[in-house]
Amino acid sequence: MPFPSHPATPPLDSLALIRRLKRAPAEHKGHAGKVLLIGGAPGMAGALILAGNAALHLGAGWTILEMLDPATAHASSEQAELMVRLASFDAKDQLQKTAPDLIAIGPGLGFSALAKEWLGAVLQYPQIPLVIDADALNLIADTPQFLDLLKQRNLEFPGMSVLTPHPGEAANLLNTTAQTIQADRLGALMKLVDLTHSIVVLKGQHSLIASPTQPVLLCQQGNPGMAVGGMGDVLTGSVSAIAAQGIAHHIDLWEASCIGVQLHATAADSLVAKQVGPIGLTPTEVIFEMRSLLNKLL
Repeated sequence: MPFPSHPATPPLDSLALIRRLKRAPAEHKGHAGKVLLIGGAPGMAGALILAGNAALHLGAGWTILEMLDPATAHASSEQAELMVRLASFDAKDQLQKTAPDLIAIGPGLGFSALAKEWLGAVLQYPQIPLVIDADALNLIADTPQFLDLLKQRNLEFPGMSVLTPHPGEAANLLNTTAQTIQADRLGALMKLVDLTHSIVVLKGQHSLIASPTQPVLLCQQGNPGMAVGGMGDVLTGSVSAIAAQGIAHHIDLWEASCIGVQLHATAADSLVAKQVGPIGLTPTEVIFEMRSLLNKLL
């Protein structure tokens, strides 16, 4: 089928859905969801910490970091609310004991045997929403059995996984180049949806989102200040927090992904309008601006 050009692609317009997250007076942390984030291999722990901070500040009831780096797998006095632990080699057992409401995997995950153990276990964990980013996407691209597990999971539990590749990760999944992805972003997005049977967010200038059952939408917000390491990790944590709260607040993973993408870009634009950036804009600043905007929109 022919794909529309960017100007004809409907805009993402999801921020009104945030009102559904308004909490009743008697709600407790269980209503806000238990988010498990997996990654943070040696030298890359910051990626998982950023994702965790985003999940925490966007409202997750619990935020648990399954850290692959032994040197970083301890409580942080700067952010004591994050529950940090060392990833076990028995990933399936650990997942059963944790019983998360949502899993996000990929930020700083790496390519070790332990990373593969956790990705395989996550792709076989049933029913709950799953956010896949960064190195988890590259492992799926490089390992056919992981792609098969993802497809099988999506057949059993449709609408329960979202992939958030940047052009390089998209190129790995489609066995092409980032330049080719950028030359036809709409076509690449639909190929990714067809390949993985997942919701897919193709990040970049004017991020695109689609799913097997939803049309392509274009995020009109965002600016070049977002081109900095860690910004994608913040998106992963944000989508995770919104989707986890959505379980009790009638927001599905598609809607949560749309909210996360648009809120992330809108927060970056809001900061630039205040002359915070674009040069030097940090992912941490975007987290706090997202929290402020979200609460204003309740």
